[in-house]
Amino acid sequence: MSTTRRPSASPVAPTGRGRPWLVAALAMLCCGWGGNQFTPLLLMYRHLGGYSEVTVDAFLGAYVLGLVPGLLVGGAASDRYGRRPLMTGAVVASLAASGVLCGGVTGELPIYAGRFLTGIAVGIAMAVGTSWVKELSQAPHDPSADPGAGARRASLALTLGFGLGAGVAGALAQWGPWPMVTPYLAHLLVTVPVLFLLPKAVESRARSAAVRSLWADLKVPAAGHRRFLRVILPMAPWVFGSAGVAYAVTPQLVGDRLGDWSLAYATLLTVLTLGTGALVQPFAKRLDSLDSARGIIVSMVLMACGMAVCAGDAALRSPLLGLGGAVFLGAAYGIGVVSGLLEIQRIVTPDDLAGITGVYYALCYSGFLLPALLAALSSLASYTVMLSVVTALALASLAVIAFSSRRTAPAAP
Repeated sequence: MSTTRRPSASPVAPTGRGRPWLVAALAMLCCGWGGNQFTPLLLMYRHLGGYSEVTVDAFLGAYVLGLVPGLLVGGAASDRYGRRPLMTGAVVASLAASGVLCGGVTGELPIYAGRFLTGIAVGIAMAVGTSWVKELSQAPHDPSADPGAGARRASLALTLGFGLGAGVAGALAQWGPWPMVTPYLAHLLVTVPVLFLLPKAVESRARSAAVRSLWADLKVPAAGHRRFLRVILPMAPWVFGSAGVAYAVTPQLVGDRLGDWSLAYATLLTVLTLGTGALVQPFAKRLDSLDSARGIIVSMVLMACGMAVCAGDAALRSPLLGLGGAVFLGAAYGIGVVSGLLEIQRIVTPDDLAGITGVYYALCYSGFLLPALLAALSSLASYTVMLSVVTALALASLAVIAFSSRRTAPAAP
């Protein structure tokens, strides 16, 4: 079988006017909203639904089951069929997920199904949406944009979606009516208008003639690049590992000090972590360097500091110290996710962009396993000890990245 790929249609002609990337970014924001609205509700499902910690962790597992194929298959499929059709599917899946989750008042099955659909939507949004926004943030679509604008815009849209989803859902669950339903209705109201904007969005990727198999398209040669293996890979799991510790582990450490305010505190931690991440992302471009991994190194320094603060909080159980840890880890997340995207966009061709973006985000999301791992080991060691070990591992990753960064010069696509 031939492995040549031929374009069969041209993208929509660029106008060079307005903000052609905006609708794609809004679609990412809505999918991110749907993805993270569940996070502050974990305590609610345990208290109101009566679910065990194991069951709640299984709800998160259903999300990952959808996320991985969304990331890995969605990117390759969009390289073949175009960005807009895949992102439209992601928004539809996100809407369907919230609709199904509204039925969670009846039992576990709708929650499992809704979280699985949510994972698919977020996976596609990360892999496909990031590539789409990047392509629409450069000539000929947006000739005035600087080289890093696409990565920053995509990451900011996703981060704002994560933060708004958690903030609105947590507030509605804490103080609004029907706490198992109202948070999802808010997401539906926000997302439906974006679905109707997508058909008019600018397509940036020509539909290919599909003369090779989709399985062949799933191969991502850039994943074997020395820069990817020695600089990006050691950092990637820390991106969402930081978020997981900030707003999944910390609320448990100080929960006995908060009483009825546990849900509000968990929501505040989520918003603070992601809000800080959003605020620092514009600085990632200033830190970016072609001959070093300065942005990633700064991120890992902040990561180690944040983990050290959380280790101290595990001993002191201070809600205020937990907020400080969230600021450090949020800054590490914001700089890290953008710096990683800027790095991978320098080592790939346009044909591999969505695929390698999916691989990158899959590695980033592996960090969300850290809270579950710590919980599993909590019978063997205290959180103070475990988070101290995590801090040491962050410092070790920092050393590897710093050593490798100048020895694996990034290659132009």
